[in-house]
Amino acid sequence: MTPPLPAPEPAILEIKRTLDGREKRFDCRLLARSPDGRHAAVLWISPAPMHVHGVDLPAGTVSVGHFWTDRHYNVYHWLDPAGKTLGYYFNICDRTLIGPDVIEWRDLVVDVLALPDGRLDLLDEHELPAELPPGVAADITDGTRAILDRPATVLAEIEAASRAVLPKG
Repeated sequence: MTPPLPAPEPAILEIKRTLDGREKRFDCRLLARSPDGRHAAVLWISPAPMHVHGVDLPAGTVSVGHFWTDRHYNVYHWLDPAGKTLGYYFNICDRTLIGPDVIEWRDLVVDVLALPDGRLDLLDEHELPAELPPGVAADITDGTRAILDRPATVLAEIEAASRAVLPKG
């Protein structure tokens, strides 16, 4: 059974930029924005099944994206249509900007996948270019350490933040 979703929320565009200049755009719904503008949560629902780094996500997967202007990561909290957590997919990033109708961020290649059974996978380090722009290596270290040094704390925070913005039921 699909959990009730919020009434239509304002549209917000997520723009992901890569180190090599490519851009991807995602039409999302804004669930929440902190009063200080440093955090936003957005909603995206998968129209079809997906397979991401060994995780099967069914059609209807609810993805709550959390973005911060003062952290070197963002995260997609995946929930099945019944509301059970399927996983957390962290993107190591920088240059996150949260505007009234757009969220922009730069993907720094490295990702972290966290699963409910406690598995943590550091992904895509092999895809890093040989030469990184100034400061990027430090941002990658900051982002990965923030997650891997205290995963239980970070995951509990994400779980609570997602549950707070999704409707009860």
